[in-house]
Amino acid sequence: MAANPMDVDSGATEETAHEALPNDEPAPEDVAPLELSGELPSNSAQLVLVTLAVIAACYAAKLPLIVLCVSILLSFVLAPLVDVLQRLHLPRPVGALIASLVFLAVLFVLGMVSYNSGIDFAHQLPKYSGEIKEKLGKLRQQANEIQKSTETVLPNEPESSAPTVKIAQQTSWLDSLTSNLGGVTEIAVMASFVPFLSFFMLSWQDHVRSATVMLFRMENRNTAYVTLGLISSMIRSFIVGNVLVGLFMGGLGTIIFGVLGLPYFYFIGFISGFLSLVPYLGVVLAVLPPLIAGLGHVHSAGMLGIVITVVGLHLFSLNVLYPKFLGSRLQLNPLAVTLALLFWGWLWGAMGLVLAVPMTAAAKIVFDHIEHLRGWGTWLGE
Repeated sequence: MAANPMDVDSGATEETAHEALPNDEPAPEDVAPLELSGELPSNSAQLVLVTLAVIAACYAAKLPLIVLCVSILLSFVLAPLVDVLQRLHLPRPVGALIASLVFLAVLFVLGMVSYNSGIDFAHQLPKYSGEIKEKLGKLRQQANEIQKSTETVLPNEPESSAPTVKIAQQTSWLDSLTSNLGGVTEIAVMASFVPFLSFFMLSWQDHVRSATVMLFRMENRNTAYVTLGLISSMIRSFIVGNVLVGLFMGGLGTIIFGVLGLPYFYFIGFISGFLSLVPYLGVVLAVLPPLIAGLGHVHSAGMLGIVITVVGLHLFSLNVLYPKFLGSRLQLNPLAVTLALLFWGWLWGAMGLVLAVPMTAAAKIVFDHIEHLRGWGTWLGE
């Protein structure tokens, strides 16, 4: 949330008068370690049980937790617009409503453009389907040759005299549709909560932050306020940095794809640029859309140019742009990032890969301000 100064307790003594801080980034050494009201498990077995219980809860409540995390990130994206509207003397709820409507309008426009481009691409697909079939045929022929050469090397297994019985259950397209309808409907219903949650987070952010700080004891409220401010600053920088990097790679990729004669280069370029933001897997995901769009339109040298462009932009952003925009904010070592991607990707799938880095960075900030967990914060840090 925003890091505006606020009065946590109107009746606070002089000792807590400095809780309304001017910014979100005080020096960490000026903040006392945070002591929670409850005690951490003193037994290692208890700590393991608590950790397993938290992991089980995250897995069981996967969908609502993902919706909550996405709503929090969206509220950070829209917060600057709400702040501008508030400076124009509009009430904060009105500004939050306008920002939410603007986001939905942009999402609708992007969806329509994507849909129309997809339909046009599907209509033009038969024009070069012959070349696609030819390339797939060559790959299939090579696979068959490899299989035959393998069969000549490996010994043949003795054939069993008992006949093999296969039982296949017949299913109609209607059965397949209804079997997946529940999951799709559930995701759609949960996703519809995102704009509402973001709206309430934006309009009630001061109350939420003040109430969160009040959950701690009086001597710990300043540290809690500072911790929330650091998390807010980190998430805001993470989002802004990724958007700037994605726009840079998308814009430059669009120009290069247009020079190479790629169809829908204005659309494919930005898709490839933002897919490249996915940690580790981004370069693989980013190269697929332009390669698929280039089949039948771009020659072999052009295909090689597409791969070189995507890989070059990815390496440039990874080694130059990311350290400049995000390096000083996240303060995570590569091993911690890799393990976080592995864990959250296994737990929450594709959305886990997207949310892994900000959640791990937020956890490190919390660990750094809790005395019993500072060792874990040091382990996650650079």
